[in-house]
Amino acid sequence: MKTKYIPLLLSGLLLITATSCKKTLDETNVDPNNSKTAQPEFLLTAAIKNTSDTYWGTTNNMNSSLLFVQHWAKIQYTDPDRYIFSNTSFQDLWTTGYRLGIVNLNQLIKLADAQGNTNYKGVALVLRSWIFALETDAYGDVPYSQAGDISQYLTPKYDTQRDVYLGILNDLKTAQTSLDPAGKPISGDVIYANSIASWKKFANSLRLRIALRIADREPELARQVIAAVQTEGGTYISSNAENAQLNYKASPNQNPISNLFDTRDDYRISKTIVDQLTALNDPRLAVYASKAAKTQLYTGVPNGLLPGDASALGLTSTSKPGAYFIAPTAPAVIISYAEILFDRAEAAARGFTNENAPSLYKQAVEASLLQYGISTTDIATYQARPDVQYDASNFKKSIGNQKWIALFGQGLEAFAEWRRLDYPILTPAVAGSLNGKIPVRFIYPGTEQSLNPEGYKAAVANQGADALTTKLWFDVN
Repeated sequence: MKTKYIPLLLSGLLLITATSCKKTLDETNVDPNNSKTAQPEFLLTAAIKNTSDTYWGTTNNMNSSLLFVQHWAKIQYTDPDRYIFSNTSFQDLWTTGYRLGIVNLNQLIKLADAQGNTNYKGVALVLRSWIFALETDAYGDVPYSQAGDISQYLTPKYDTQRDVYLGILNDLKTAQTSLDPAGKPISGDVIYANSIASWKKFANSLRLRIALRIADREPELARQVIAAVQTEGGTYISSNAENAQLNYKASPNQNPISNLFDTRDDYRISKTIVDQLTALNDPRLAVYASKAAKTQLYTGVPNGLLPGDASALGLTSTSKPGAYFIAPTAPAVIISYAEILFDRAEAAARGFTNENAPSLYKQAVEASLLQYGISTTDIATYQARPDVQYDASNFKKSIGNQKWIALFGQGLEAFAEWRRLDYPILTPAVAGSLNGKIPVRFIYPGTEQSLNPEGYKAAVANQGADALTTKLWFDVN
């Protein structure tokens, strides 16, 4: 099944298009030989592929969040690295998330209910929760309770970020109940090859992620969510083999980053992360970065240079992202084993569980290194360094710094966690446009002001100006 997701995607899109015409056209142009209802496997594959491409692609990853967290930098066309954006710059996450993600998954849930297949419903709820989390992490207040059903809500209200997170947690609990390994089978799953047991772990892992997202605002509620998972006997992703990710294939089904590097050469690895990995003698440097063609050195580019200053560094004298990340088959990681171990370590450090925070932190660092094929000998050497070991007096610093390294390439998640944990401490872009600040959110698409003005105005009134520097509800410090 994993090798066939593009044909499934195309078939699904054709079916969705055929069933989304206006009523008058449906009544006058009925083909009795074609299905009038999209099949669940096509909807599932389409939602996974479209959202993964957007999550891992240019607009929301390479051209924004990876620059904000200083994993990547720009050596040409440096405006995004200087925080210069328009109200069309962040359209893609919104449009794809809602129109090709939420709408399809809502339809899948309806089909699942009609067919009595609770596993399709559970999987759809997990994916929908992930998409809603991406939207609210990036923008703040967003449509949630009325989203994806234009027949009832042409201009859906914007729910507060708190309400979105709480709604997601409720949806994930419902998903967990719906998912039954002994129940009806599913198909079209290009993440876990239709393994319902794996989706149950994915659901709990997202519950843990979101519980910590609200922990600074709602610590008792976060504790209750994590306790509920334990009471249910639930388990999390427990090995790198269980990472939630879309495994891409060779061209034309390749990773979006690979596709971009086929024709462009304007991205480099950031000097910030090169310097940090070098200072730690971190063996992931050789995975995350390529040596500069001319010098055969690892040379990062400072973030936010003026075009002339960036160009002067030279294309052949600076490091591209590592071959692992620009390979056609590089996976789009949604949530990893390393992240879950870091999250469990944090939950323990906050007193939410009785687990051992230092031990889980050490396991998390090891899992990240193993994810990229680092040898056990090099792992032992790395973990013996005092500047890598866990500091119980400041868990946010220890976890924040190492999690930032582990999330390399996952721009949107790294951006969310950098804002939440406040580590590492980053220096704003050299020639940034925000008066010495780094963006802390995406601005809403400009179309929302005209298509849903009341919802847009209510969101701005609640959370503050529609600006890159307006802090979101979860971002406390």
